[in-house]
Amino acid sequence: MSADTLALISIPILVFLARILDVSVGTLRIIFVSKGFKNYAALLGFFESLVWILAVSQVMKHMDNWVTYASFALGFAVGNYVGMLLEERIAIGNQIIRIITRHDATELVDFLRESGHGVTSIDAEGDDGPVKLLFTVARRRKLETIIGVIKRFNPQAFYTIEDVRFVKEAFVPPVTGRGMVPFRALRIRK
Repeated sequence: MSADTLALISIPILVFLARILDVSVGTLRIIFVSKGFKNYAALLGFFESLVWILAVSQVMKHMDNWVTYASFALGFAVGNYVGMLLEERIAIGNQIIRIITRHDATELVDFLRESGHGVTSIDAEGDDGPVKLLFTVARRRKLETIIGVIKRFNPQAFYTIEDVRFVKEAFVPPVTGRGMVPFRALRIRK
């Protein structure tokens, strides 16, 4: 295989892989910026721009090869997807979960508290009468567990989930006879 043929094949592959890397890193950088992680965002920004300039320079050097253009664009698309998958896996940050229920929420509140989650419970008025409004702040990686608990105790509950940028103080979970409970959560205090 000649050097020209090798370049026609290898350069588009390298550009594709570089774009996946730089766009994935860029996606994580944007998430770190939104969460307030300035140092990580700056470091990722350096690598993102370095890889991007390497990919663009190869596209400019090989302007006669349309496959390089397609590889650049396809790498961008795949990089977005990979970046979102990575972000889901690392699950950075905290989220506030608001639960609205028409049913008695005592068991749900007790279970969440016994599991180490701080819960604020408020009596409120909905369209059809009295409701219980519950708030808890938890790490994103615990979200599926908490949703499972909500569905187990009150499958008809309405809940919303929202990102929280800052939590002032950690909630220390209670100590049980078996030691610390398995969940850690955060609670907002004034």
